[in-house]
Amino acid sequence: MTSLFYSVYENPLVGRLYLIANENELITISIGEPDFLQRCRKYPCSRKDELPVFSRLASLFDRYFSGEDIEFLLPLYGSGTEFQKEVWEEIRKIPYGETKTYSEIARSINRPKAVRAVGQASRANPFPFIVPCHRVIGKNGSLTGYAGSKTPIKERLLKLEMAII
Repeated sequence: MTSLFYSVYENPLVGRLYLIANENELITISIGEPDFLQRCRKYPCSRKDELPVFSRLASLFDRYFSGEDIEFLLPLYGSGTEFQKEVWEEIRKIPYGETKTYSEIARSINRPKAVRAVGQASRANPFPFIVPCHRVIGKNGSLTGYAGSKTPIKERLLKLEMAII
């Protein structure tokens, strides 16, 4: 198996982000240490802050968390089921500062009854921020779960993007 490495990025809006990558591609982003430790059991890795993908992502995060609308262009490791990838690709189309509902995402991928499955795919997103699942909300406008239990982070990100006031 290819060696995996991690780095840590910290920002007051989201706390600590743990970045996991191989030599060339980002594997996942974990929000907070508990998620990171769980993923490290699945993907053992050692710290290596100087990887180019980590430097590039830190620079992009600096810009994004300053309120800049940026496109996260990075080499990403292609994990997930075909359905998940379809959902994540649709979520990536949501413009900065806008939101869509889970049902709108389900309809846009021609699976209008798959609302719960869209929610599960969003929850399984290995690339928060890059695949901006924080922009997906409940049909009544509620800020439903983000990255499992991190709804306050979702609210802060939407405020940053001015999607909610």
